[in-house]
Amino acid sequence: MGSDVYTVDVRGIDEFSPRDLYAMLRMRVDVFVVEQKCPYPELDGKDIEALHLRLLLGEELVASARIRHAHGIDDTARIGRVVVSPAHRGKRLGDRLMAEAIAECERRFPGSPIALSAQSHLQRFYETFGFLPVSAEYLEDEIPHVDMQRPAKAG
Repeated sequence: MGSDVYTVDVRGIDEFSPRDLYAMLRMRVDVFVVEQKCPYPELDGKDIEALHLRLLLGEELVASARIRHAHGIDDTARIGRVVVSPAHRGKRLGDRLMAEAIAECERRFPGSPIALSAQSHLQRFYETFGFLPVSAEYLEDEIPHVDMQRPAKAG
């Protein structure tokens, strides 16, 4: 990581060039469907209304996450599709990505709790960011998950 300069980019889906959108969706499919051997509907209709946070090294996409806000009943922000490129793992980019995603949620949706559906083996990772389990473990697409929530930031 040393001298690498990473930049953060947050935008809606309509703001992407076709090549940038392709790169993000391909990385998600490569990891969530191919690497994890989990055939599921990666394109679930939620990307259209979401914000997409990308971590870039120059022009190269190295990590991304999806941010959504549930208006109405629970007024909860959601972070999902958290992914780091296999070629860039081991550089603590997941830490940087989550810190940026949380900060973006707090900027855009002040006073909202933040929720996510965590793969169970990553529960401790998310706990380091203040997320607490709020469900029992369950299977989603044959992968153990647990729902987690980070309380709304006071003030």
